[in-house]
Amino acid sequence: MAIRRPLCHIGQARPATSATLDPCMTPTAPPAILADNLTKAYDRAKAVDGLSFRVETGSVVGLLGGNGAGKTTTLAMIMGLTTPTLGSVRVFGADMALERGKVLHRINFESPYADLPHRLSVRQNLSVFGKLYGVPRLKARVAELAEGLDLVELLDRRTGQLSAGQKTRVALAKALINEPDLLLLDEPTASLDPDSADWVRSHLERFRRNRGATILLASHNMGEVERLCDRVIMMRKGRLLHDDPPEVLIARYGRETLEEVFLDVARGHGAASLAASHAP
Repeated sequence: MAIRRPLCHIGQARPATSATLDPCMTPTAPPAILADNLTKAYDRAKAVDGLSFRVETGSVVGLLGGNGAGKTTTLAMIMGLTTPTLGSVRVFGADMALERGKVLHRINFESPYADLPHRLSVRQNLSVFGKLYGVPRLKARVAELAEGLDLVELLDRRTGQLSAGQKTRVALAKALINEPDLLLLDEPTASLDPDSADWVRSHLERFRRNRGATILLASHNMGEVERLCDRVIMMRKGRLLHDDPPEVLIARYGRETLEEVFLDVARGHGAASLAASHAP
């Protein structure tokens, strides 16, 4: 008896149900982030200008650029805090200008420049954000983070009484409270001494490995970016300049470190470096 195989001609529609999968279709999960012609204009100035990129689930991607490159505005649009003038950004398939409520519970953000309420204790701050995210077993989760981030002795201290480095660790604990699938980081090791910064990076590497999380990292620490990131998105004046692995950029510019590449780009020497690297 001959086996009848499904026809998969272009344009042929086949109904799909939740119980069975269409044999002509290969379901794929959407990327963690998909930006398409993302643009944000303020009056006549464009903070972000036609930015398109994708971040695959489980990857760590650096978002780089000098001051005014558009990184903060890009992060704000990814979180749905700022509406694009043109284009769109989707997180796990949800349009963040229209559907951010579908995925906000899967996202978190950390920046040492965004202060937590100073009059609340560390424990109170973490508990408030944990309740906002609906974290189960919240007391146990706070205790786990306090142990992992060396905050046990600080839990009942007012956040405003902490040093800059201590506040950075508390901000990271807040960002991990809901075990996010997408973690957005803005200078996560700012104000930390080298030993503490290395410890935080190791913690992020373990979190990504154990959770399978996606991380988008904005940082001016190029050594940190080289260590953590699979790929680098480099912006200049709101536009995409490069989207490559760090080692590819280093080789392309004929440099030894990503910091040297960044300085070339920031000082407008990129074209000369590229030309020199391709000279016979």
